[in-house]
Amino acid sequence: MSDHIPESPRHERAPGASEPVDPPGPAEAGTPEPVPAAVQMSKPVVAPAPSGAPEGAGAPDERAAVPEPPKVPAYARQPHPRQPPSPWAHSGRQTPSELTRIRPAAPGPVPAATLWSVLATALLSALLLGDGIGLNLFVVAVPAALAAYFAARAAGRGLRPWTAVWAVGGLALLAVPALRDAGWPVFLAVVSAVAVGSLALHGSRGWLGIFLGSLGLLTSVAGSLGWGVHGVRDRMAGSRGRWGVAFRSTAAAVVLLIVFGALFASADAAFADVLGSLIPDVSVGEGPWRLFLAAVGLVGALAAAYTAAAPVRWDALTVPSGPARGRLEWALPLIVLNLLFAGFLAIQLTVLLGGYDKVMAETHLSYAQYAREGFWQLLWATVLTLLVIALALRWAPRGGARDRTLVRSVLGTLCLLTLVVVASALRRMDLYVDAYGLTRLRISVAAVELWLGVVLLLIMAAGVFGAKMLPRAVAASAAVGVLAFGLVSPDGLIAEQNVQRYSDHHSIDIQYLRGLSADAVPALDTLPEPLRSCALEEIQRTLRGSDAPWYATSWGEARARDILGDWDPGARVRDCQRLGSGDMGNERGDGDGGTSGGDSYDPYDPY
Repeated sequence: MSDHIPESPRHERAPGASEPVDPPGPAEAGTPEPVPAAVQMSKPVVAPAPSGAPEGAGAPDERAAVPEPPKVPAYARQPHPRQPPSPWAHSGRQTPSELTRIRPAAPGPVPAATLWSVLATALLSALLLGDGIGLNLFVVAVPAALAAYFAARAAGRGLRPWTAVWAVGGLALLAVPALRDAGWPVFLAVVSAVAVGSLALHGSRGWLGIFLGSLGLLTSVAGSLGWGVHGVRDRMAGSRGRWGVAFRSTAAAVVLLIVFGALFASADAAFADVLGSLIPDVSVGEGPWRLFLAAVGLVGALAAAYTAAAPVRWDALTVPSGPARGRLEWALPLIVLNLLFAGFLAIQLTVLLGGYDKVMAETHLSYAQYAREGFWQLLWATVLTLLVIALALRWAPRGGARDRTLVRSVLGTLCLLTLVVVASALRRMDLYVDAYGLTRLRISVAAVELWLGVVLLLIMAAGVFGAKMLPRAVAASAAVGVLAFGLVSPDGLIAEQNVQRYSDHHSIDIQYLRGLSADAVPALDTLPEPLRSCALEEIQRTLRGSDAPWYATSWGEARARDILGDWDPGARVRDCQRLGSGDMGNERGDGDGGTSGGDSYDPYDPY
């Protein structure tokens, strides 16, 4: 037999056969099984070896027997073409993207209770929020929280302890707008309430999860809109009759309320006053603004419900620890820093025990300059120390018990020394305020410095009891601090301190006090004339020009109205400009501290 492989027809249909068959080969012992054409085309044809020949004789070269990949005919292709390979593919396996890993599957259908709660939030937002901020913000937040609760329960999520803590804390922060008239603590409380509420929906634990979870509500806005539209469309398609009944019943109730309410209001003036105070005053010109508020309330409540049903797992995003350093390489810079802190605090202890005159003589600084400049430097030193601690923990040695003892000893000492720095900074601010009065910036930065001290205490406790709860404890301390800051009424404290300072030293900056909110009225009302009229004139003018309803009026504003009533300062305010036109000598430390103002002026204070 020659080595030539004879060619034969590829597809010859046998009589009566339904599948194509190949003719028998020259050395076949029997008839082969029918083979599909596409498979037969891809198989190489190899001639059998002659009888008695050595093994492998007559076979073509192994590399020549492997043809190039065949071109599959169109009729033999699979119905679904292959997808292009994922860019995340590695070693033959696909790795899901970060967003796919932290975002769970889309939630199920929207519960009916969630839809009604979202609708109630939108209506209350349109009716109540257009007149200002007060108790109405809490009223609007309640149905939004219920929408999230119903959605979470339908998705099978249970109420955990920290979820309850964040939820109660967020609602508690909304008490600040209902109590205080000052805008700056109210704004801080509202922003914190949104962040804490977002944490309640996500349930984060780690540092990155706490940070991103407080902002994560914004990532659910787009997905929640489609979720809500599908839910409304599905329910309307299956229950059009019930929707019609509900619409007709609501329309009839509204008509009856309008007709009989108008009749009763025209029949009795007292009933008309009560009805007018309860019903929001909505005019046609405010239509676009009210519609915008309704849209904000609807989107916000729907995003909260969507997040509660399918929260983003921000804790799945982890920041790997840095490479562990050797003991000497890690500890030496921190030990040097501890020695520097100790030397600085030794000087501070000498000053606090009565060495002010010597220090001022050597530094050529006034009493006010020494206190003010030192506070700002110490505040930044505290912040940078927290950053140093975070970086040190990232690169700390992790060899065993001895390394853990070293880390705790070095960082514990640094935290303890930093606490003394915090105490020194607060003492400087106290001396500065006692000399030149309290302002909004001074009370704000003192509150921040106090909170940083609380954070240091939490870090020290974590070194003893473990750091599992540290991220949530720090976030909770910030929320508690914002709530306490709003409840103590900073404008009221500023007014009380300056009034007491006037009683002790007959020094006051009346022009600064004129710009405070209605929360300061109880303290300013105790000033003698004409200082009282000058301090309260602007506040009384603002109160008279405001016609906000009860739900948009804070308790501080209502109390100020009760104190001032219809009081008119009259001609007693003619000398107000002269009272507040003094120079800034007191701030420089070379003035005599008279009643003419400027003594609470601070070039670093924007208020």
